[in-house]
Amino acid sequence: MYIEIFIVAFILGFVFIYRKNTGNNSYKFIAKTVGNTYEKYAPYSFKVVRAKAKELGQEYTTRQYIIQIALFGAVAAFVAYLYFYSIIWSIIYAVAAIAFVPYLAYLRCKKVYSEYIFEEVQIYTTNVIMEYTTTQAFVKSLEGVRDSGVLEDPLLSDVKEMIQMAYDNGTIDEAIRFLNEKYDYYIIRNMHQLFVQITKEGSKDSGEALEGMSQDIDMLVESVYRDRIDRQNFFSQFCTFGVALYFLILLVQLLLGNQSYLKLLEDWYVLVLLHGVILINTFFLVSGIKYYHEDVGAE
Repeated sequence: MYIEIFIVAFILGFVFIYRKNTGNNSYKFIAKTVGNTYEKYAPYSFKVVRAKAKELGQEYTTRQYIIQIALFGAVAAFVAYLYFYSIIWSIIYAVAAIAFVPYLAYLRCKKVYSEYIFEEVQIYTTNVIMEYTTTQAFVKSLEGVRDSGVLEDPLLSDVKEMIQMAYDNGTIDEAIRFLNEKYDYYIIRNMHQLFVQITKEGSKDSGEALEGMSQDIDMLVESVYRDRIDRQNFFSQFCTFGVALYFLILLVQLLLGNQSYLKLLEDWYVLVLLHGVILINTFFLVSGIKYYHEDVGAE
């Protein structure tokens, strides 16, 4: 009975939207409505990382999102039906799974943005050191990097801000503090500290110190890319294992027999236990996905 009510309500909703927008494509209307809501309420950081992912060509297409939604919904509905043999619970879990798609899209965009920022930090530190060997002045080195065209926003705008701060204050302290706080990478902090020592205290062997810093940067970059490969391998195995855990209920049903299992479902505490299994496994699965997508290249 409940499934019939749900289907009728869905059809009525679709008809209402279609009639209200006669002559227009209902899909476009829904997409526009969702887009407008997103633009109004989405966090600024989400907008930034999504825009950068699109710019880098790594944002999912509409077709890929539809496939992801269909896959999440179908798998969640199938798993819920295996547990409870209830169409209602299948629909509820399918809707809940689909609701995770925007969050996973955010994590993916955040990962892309994090990788991009780390590459920009690497370019910034390497090129400032190279420029300094020619200019022998930190601010002039920043200007050289700014004008070289190797940096992109947001780091390019921040370097311009650093240069302005240095000229306004007559010292590099505030400019360095500004970038250290905005990009919490130890290669940036260490490089800036080295330049502070060279600028204020002088150094007869600055070339050797800068060469050592360049080698440290190269070693860090190598370790970060190796970590990405390890993360990818872990992520694939983790997701495979996490999804497989949902289907352990099949083993339980094989051991007990289908009729005995259906009889167990009549007890409320068994239902609570089964919901707990799904929710706990989902929590750990989402936590692992979050770990994989966060702090890529960060230190």
